[in-house]
Order: sequence, then structure tokens, then C-alpha cells
Amino acid sequence: MAIKILMPALSPTMEEGTLTKWLVKEGDTVESGDVMAEIETDKATMEFEAVDEGIIGKIIIPEGTSGVKVNEPIAILFEEGEDASFIETIPSAKSIEPAKEEVPNEAVLHETNKKDLASAPKSDRIFATPLARRIAEKKGLELKNIKGSGPHGRIVKADVQAEKVVTSVAAISLPMISSATSDSVKLIYQDREYSEIALDGMRKVIASRLTEAKQTIPHFYLRRSVQLDNLLKIRSEMNTGLTNSGIKISVNDFIVKASARALQDVPEANVVWAQDRILQLKASDVAVAVSVEGGLFTPVIQDSENKSLSALSLEMKDLASRARGKKLLPHEYQGGSFAISNLGMMGVENFDAVINPPHGSILAVGAGMKKPVVNADGNLEVATVMSMTLSVDHRAIDGALGAKFLAKIADYIENPLAMLV
Repeated sequence: MAIKILMPALSPTMEEGTLTKWLVKEGDTVESGDVMAEIETDKATMEFEAVDEGIIGKIIIPEGTSGVKVNEPIAILFEEGEDASFIETIPSAKSIEPAKEEVPNEAVLHETNKKDLASAPKSDRIFATPLARRIAEKKGLELKNIKGSGPHGRIVKADVQAEKVVTSVAAISLPMISSATSDSVKLIYQDREYSEIALDGMRKVIASRLTEAKQTIPHFYLRRSVQLDNLLKIRSEMNTGLTNSGIKISVNDFIVKASARALQDVPEANVVWAQDRILQLKASDVAVAVSVEGGLFTPVIQDSENKSLSALSLEMKDLASRARGKKLLPHEYQGGSFAISNLGMMGVENFDAVINPPHGSILAVGAGMKKPVVNADGNLEVATVMSMTLSVDHRAIDGALGAKFLAKIADYIENPLAMLV
């Protein structure tokens, strides 16, 4: 009996994916466990293995097709000798023509409304074509202030486009953006040259999750500056000793370790929000944001509190490398209670990061900058100062608790030997 091969759900958040590449062709024999295709999910490109054995009777969805829904048939598998004539009736791929928006023709509108306009009683009614009304609304223009050039003074598209916008940006920006659609946004820029960039699966998920995070999570922000000079000195000495090993410890490795230890010292901050309850984790599973082409990943380093700086460095480099190649497995970028986003290497001094749900907090790390500071003796000196901002979910972590957690991170960074004990 022929078996439909369905688009698999390769991650918990996957609703659709891209069938990147077929590794089999029609007529090939496959066995359970054979890799048949490469599928790009919202986070990674993964291999799809056969569950049953048989012969590939027909490939329904060609490679390179995006937006393939989970559980949609992508191929047909049948047993050897089975009559597969019915397969010819199955379409090779979806052929859905995008709907075209019909724009009212001004001349037709003039003609069809000519009698009504001529016989209409005198009133305060403003006569304008529907298209002119839409453009005026988007530009924030009052129709009563526009002189129409159409039949019987009717306001047409050209009249509205020629009118200058005098309404303040503050008056029109918020309503326009809050209910914006792709068509309404394009209408605003209809007289400007632009190119359209389609959203891939990753960008759609990032947009959805971050919108959800900012709309549903009550963020508050705690800021703290730390001095890095002791850390930089110890880092330099460690890297000198590791020269022959090929390992190079980064400042970010120290920050991961400091955060992992701080989560153990302040376990009430090692939490995730689970809607009707809070989950407090025992291990310090720290996520680190990694920039990739078209978006970002947050691979998770599990049990960070038990790992040495060299082990953290090697694991982070491996995760980052595979993240950029979209080769991470779901368990490697899901989970954790806390994340680190470091833009310091790009020269950013400070910023506020958006919490990655269901995490309880995220640490935004800025660049280390040479600045004048007053030392313990009251004298002025130059130190390397780094800004940190802790974004906190107020549902799970209160202000005093968040401050205690951030203080612990700062203590470990300014006294790095303490985190190595």
C-alpha cells in the first residue's frame, strides 16, 4: 500500500519549513534510517530520515520549495511491484498564483458616478474617489482642504498626491503603524524606489517571538558598570599559558562563567516563566546570542557552573560555528533560564536586550572603554569600564532580587579569581 511521506515537525516551534534538498530521486529504494532530504526549519537545516522502506514513487514537493506546512505530503513511497499508476494524478507541486490587487480605474469611476454627482443635492458632502480617500487617509490629509480636478470637482488620485503633507509626524505615525499592512506600508512609499525582501522562516519566528516578548513580558532594566582591568590581566596570563593548546579565552567566556556562578549564588533568579507558575532550575544553563546571516541563534551551554573557562571557550566556539552553518540540533538552542547578548565587540557601549521567553532575564553587555574613575583612595585614575544592562521579567523576578543577581555578576567580573575557585 502506498505511503504518503509528510513534512515532518523537526522542532517544537516548527509550523512550516523549506525543503532545501532531495537526497533521493524517483525510483530509488530506501530503507528505514536512510537520509532522504535536507529540511530548513525556523532555526536549522536538518536531515530527514526514512521511517519505512520502499521505493520513492513520486516527489510531490520539489527541492527549494519554501513555506511547506507540517504534515503536508511531500512524496509517495510504495512497495516493490506495487501498481503506482494512480500517482500520476498527484500534482508535482503547489501552483498557487498570488492574488492581484485590483486598483480602481479613475476613468471608470468618473463615468459610473457621473450621473449621481450631477443629480446629487447640495450638501457638505466631499466627493472623492475611493482610491483618493485611501491615499489621503494614509498621508494624513483633510479632503476638505483639497481642490478636486475631476468631473464636477471630484477629488481624484492626482489631487491627493500633489498635496503636501502639513500634518505633524507625531499626529500620523502611531495610528498609521499600529494598523499597518504590507499594502498600506507600500502605499506610503509608492513614489520611492525600493526592493522587497521576503521573510524566511528564521526572520518570521524572530519577529513573532520578539513581538510577543515586548507585548507580554513586563520588562524592567537594571544597569551596572564594572571595571575589567583585573579580568583582562588574568585573561592575558591564562592565554599566554594556553598558547600551545590552541585555546584562547575571551572576555565573553568570563562573563558566561560569572553569570553561571551568580545563578548558583542567587538561585531565585535562575527561573523561567511558565504562565501559571515559575520553574526554578538547579543547573546554570546559560544561553549566548550568536549573530548569523539573516538572524540570530541562542545556543545553550548546559551546566556552565561546573565547566572550566577553557571548556566553556571550546564549547562556545563549537556551538557558534554550527549555529552559523544552521547545524544546531533543537536541544542545543532550547532551554536555559538566562541569556547573554554581547555587542561590545562591535563598539556598542550599552543597550537594552529583549528577553527571550520563557527566560527570566537577559544580560546586555557593552564594550570595555578607557574612562577616568575615582579609586578607593579618592584619587583619579584611568580604568577599563564595561556597561551591563540586565533586562528582567518582573513577573518572575522582582527589583531587589534582580539587583542582587546583577551585583553578583559584577563581583565575579571585577574579582575573576573568585569564580575560578
